Amino acid sequence: MNKKPVALITGAGRGIGRGIALELANSGFDIAGLDIVFEPENKKIGLFEVKEVLGALGAGFHPLQGDISDLAVHEKILGEVIGQFGRIDLLINNAGVAPLVRLDILETTPESFDRVFGTNARGPFFFTQRAARQMILQVKKSPDPRPAIVFITSISAVVSSPIRAEYCISKAALSMTATLFADRLAEFGINVYEIRPGIVETDMTAPVREKYDKLIAEGLVPQKRWGFPEDVGKAVVALAKGYFPFSTGLVLEVSGGMNIRRL
Repeated sequence: MNKKPVALITGAGRGIGRGIALELANSGFDIAGLDIVFEPENKKIGLFEVKEVLGALGAGFHPLQGDISDLAVHEKILGEVIGQFGRIDLLINNAGVAPLVRLDILETTPESFDRVFGTNARGPFFFTQRAARQMILQVKKSPDPRPAIVFITSISAVVSSPIRAEYCISKAALSMTATLFADRLAEFGINVYEIRPGIVETDMTAPVREKYDKLIAEGLVPQKRWGFPEDVGKAVVALAKGYFPFSTGLVLEVSGGMNIRRL
């Protein structure tokens, strides 16, 4: 049986997922990392680059291939994690996609809506459902340590952006998913949290770098900088370490102050 706590991170190959994996590894976790891209020969980017880096830190990293929007693979993924580590102490629902093309809400297509919603909301809902059943079994077998679940949503859950409506709607749905699981799992002592990143420097935001540079310079972000994946990772560590034991359902915004209402 694995002695280190085990975190399962979806979308772990790059961006925020990678940042979370590094911070958790530095805090004593072993990691199971899921990503849709699975290239064992590629050590420069992706899951196997993360594995190399985490290995140097002394952390175990088990790469997993799978598309979170494909419900048929959920049981296999979770079974592989249990087979490798024996349990899941922390689930990080991080995998997400942006629209392939940003379109005005009056032009949003059903195909884009279904693609984004499938990965960002529907997939994580049912993946968490299965993972929660496993966590309940663990708690019934031994109440210590208590597992936890973290949903990585976005400020887009509450901030309007009509040129990517499907993304905003999917993140709002994921936010409510976090609330619902927090409510349902409280009786088992399984805390559920939501982290809302703001403007974070990742592959997803790279195509609109110039736009956000300008907005940040004009004061959109009170702390006047981009967020980085490690900012989100540090917030996850604080939750994973149990520093908020009486705060299930907590929404933690990591946005440089974009949550502040200002005149």
